[in-house]
Amino acid sequence: MSETQDKPAAGNGPNANEASPTSNPDAPYKPVIPAKAAKRANASVIGMIIALVLCVLAFLPVVLMNPAPKGENFRPAVDVAGIARNATDVAGFTPVTPDTGDTFTPNYARWETGTATGVPTWEVGYLTPKEAFIGLIQTRQANPTWVLQQTGNLPVTGTRNAGGQDWELRDSGKDKRSMTLQYKGTTIILSGTANLDEFATLAAAVVKSADQAPAAGSASPQPGATLSQPATPAP
Repeated sequence: MSETQDKPAAGNGPNANEASPTSNPDAPYKPVIPAKAAKRANASVIGMIIALVLCVLAFLPVVLMNPAPKGENFRPAVDVAGIARNATDVAGFTPVTPDTGDTFTPNYARWETGTATGVPTWEVGYLTPKEAFIGLIQTRQANPTWVLQQTGNLPVTGTRNAGGQDWELRDSGKDKRSMTLQYKGTTIILSGTANLDEFATLAAAVVKSADQAPAAGSASPQPGATLSQPATPAP
């Protein structure tokens, strides 16, 4: 018998199954998706994309007609005079509304009933031309403890004349300072981080506004009443 006849034929030997790539249990399984199912899946994805594009196109005109405020150039419109008129009856005095033109920008104005402090107040916040801040607060019911709280317990460092009146000056020697004036039956405090020149400018406008307003009457503020306009928090 020849050697050729003694050798088993390829694929008929005992190791034939191991050589077959289709019978290897370690080979990764590749699922086969029917053509119709694949077509339906693609149609669903395309439909979602089309719907999203239509939604964007529908809202685009609304966004374009209402552009968002441009960062730091945006300032809330605060009607200080209008809010002060509404507060007059409950305040028992005419709140000051200093006219600073377009140099000082008010970012809030409100009447506070003084629930926490016991002292009802008229309050206005101003951004100065140099982007600092000065808060104005006015009341008929000031007391020494309240004044110390509003001025940050700063020491009295002298006086500063503004609007023809001598204001009590408290200065930290750094960024914080305040000016206090008792005038026409009310106590007015200016506090903030602006420089003294900006304080003096606003203080002069405050005195002018107080001179134009009627003197504080005998009526007492009515508790429980709050008049305010949505405000930007003071820096």
